[in-house]
Amino acid sequence: MGGCFSDVSGGKAAVGGVHNLQHQSGPSSNVAAASSSGTAENEAVDFFFRSKGLQPLFTRIELSLSASKLRDRDLMSKSDPMAVVYAQKRNGTLEELGRTEVIMNSLDPMWIQKINVLFHFEIVQPLIFQVYDVDSKYHNLSTKVLKLNEQDFLGEATCLLSEIMTLRSRSMTLKLHGKEGHIGDFGSITVHAEETIDSKIATEMRLRCSNLDNKDLFSKSDPFLRISRVVESGNPVPICKTEVVNNNLDPVWKPLCITLQQYTSKANPLVIECFDFNSSGNHTLIGKLQTSIEGLELLYKEKIGANLVIPSSRHQEREKILKGKLFVDGFIEKQIYSFLDYISSGFELNFMVAIDFTASNGDPRRPDSLHYIDPSGRLNAYQQAIMDVGEVIQVYDSDKKFPAWGFGGRMYNGPVSHCFNLSGNTEVEGVQGIMAAYQNALHTVSLHGPTLFGHVVNQAAQIAAQSLSQSSSKYFVLLIITDGALTDLQETKDALVRASDLPLSILIVGVGNADFGAMEILDADNGQRLESSTGRIATRDIVQFVPIRDVHRGDISMVQGLLEELPGQFLTYMRSKGVKPLNFDGNQVPIPPDLLFT
Repeated sequence: MGGCFSDVSGGKAAVGGVHNLQHQSGPSSNVAAASSSGTAENEAVDFFFRSKGLQPLFTRIELSLSASKLRDRDLMSKSDPMAVVYAQKRNGTLEELGRTEVIMNSLDPMWIQKINVLFHFEIVQPLIFQVYDVDSKYHNLSTKVLKLNEQDFLGEATCLLSEIMTLRSRSMTLKLHGKEGHIGDFGSITVHAEETIDSKIATEMRLRCSNLDNKDLFSKSDPFLRISRVVESGNPVPICKTEVVNNNLDPVWKPLCITLQQYTSKANPLVIECFDFNSSGNHTLIGKLQTSIEGLELLYKEKIGANLVIPSSRHQEREKILKGKLFVDGFIEKQIYSFLDYISSGFELNFMVAIDFTASNGDPRRPDSLHYIDPSGRLNAYQQAIMDVGEVIQVYDSDKKFPAWGFGGRMYNGPVSHCFNLSGNTEVEGVQGIMAAYQNALHTVSLHGPTLFGHVVNQAAQIAAQSLSQSSSKYFVLLIITDGALTDLQETKDALVRASDLPLSILIVGVGNADFGAMEILDADNGQRLESSTGRIATRDIVQFVPIRDVHRGDISMVQGLLEELPGQFLTYMRSKGVKPLNFDGNQVPIPPDLLFT
């Protein structure tokens, strides 16, 4: 989907509401990785997305810290501890995220100062927590200017942010150790994570207009609404827009849901503009209205409409009041479930992988083969994809047992199979188990062809369907790694349309330099959902494709490119089925299917 100003891609689709930016795709959305650690916000990128009325690719998290049984480094009193939190980047360097205040004379401090961190689902984010005893001569200084090498080190601990976020309590207690991993009685530190609350509060509205002016010569206008928030500078920042209603001067739009994060407060000024859609992107203004969430709620309660206006072309003249009116036929305030609400309540992501064993990969014994196993330990493209994606997904799977298949190969001089187990078992243990099964299969499987996806998609769909009879708390992720042009496009589309009703997402990595045009069709990022041979339309988009050559050019991160849409696909499924987080406390209500703009 395009942003509020862009209607080139998915032109008439609505933008905004409570769906996450994970629904967005393409190079522009991939740049939202704020840093290599994925923990610091890139303000320029954040502003870009917000100016388009979109939400960023991360969730803001507040970390609360406490410690117990710290070492006492003071002679006449107890230690005066301060905690420092770091993100470890991919190259091993540390990026400081923040410092707590200093707690005087305490070996069991509970710090008030929160540490802000950005949770990226698609990135492994190691965090390091260090505790220092601050010398009393520095107590009058801001903690920001303290030199840590002048303070007494009390201990450190490390964990992954995702490990905290998957716990129901979102709290984790870690044993502190000395520098270079020295074990001793250093006490412990407890980390508690919370999402910023404003991202969970939303207002759902049903909007319509009547008696709009007609801007078309040979038909009626095709109206849509764009809602913008007025910022301190006085300029409007778009936050969402409705879908286009064709050929109608009395349009009724689908329910619209916007979050407090988007409108900031109920009294904050909003500008609602009604446009006549033009495929050129030069939409014609029909009329506008300045109001607020409070004003819209009042229209709903009093069951009256507000007249649209046209701004004057001359500064001295008043704006023209139009006969067209905006009505609010529904207004509900609610809280919404987030991806993390599901994950921390016990929902799991179950990983599956399917690897291309067609002959176009080249002889695995030759260094120019895509399947070549380098004796130096350098990973080939298949191994890299397995490691990068599996490393993230396995955190969300409790037993870490994964189905691992091959396709397009001939087993033991038998027939060509388009879905066979890589090992003697139906599942392997962990990502390393997938790596070992893949490497062993290269010695026992003859590469053949053609490249068919339908079999592995159907196999994954069957597993996902069977799980529904036992549990609704599992969601399946199939990674397909391939080098070839697809030869069963329609059969694959049929399988994907059927699978779109199941708790399943499919990630495709294209290796080599083949024509991947068919993969772009399956990805459906042009706004058109897949259609089966019988005319059935996919319930939702479940495919994300990334060609590894784009990764090598530095255009995107493979992991981010593959996984950025996954939380959004997960939420779309759960909300469409009315599935709630397990044993979830509170009065939150799932968003009904008609609010899903996918």
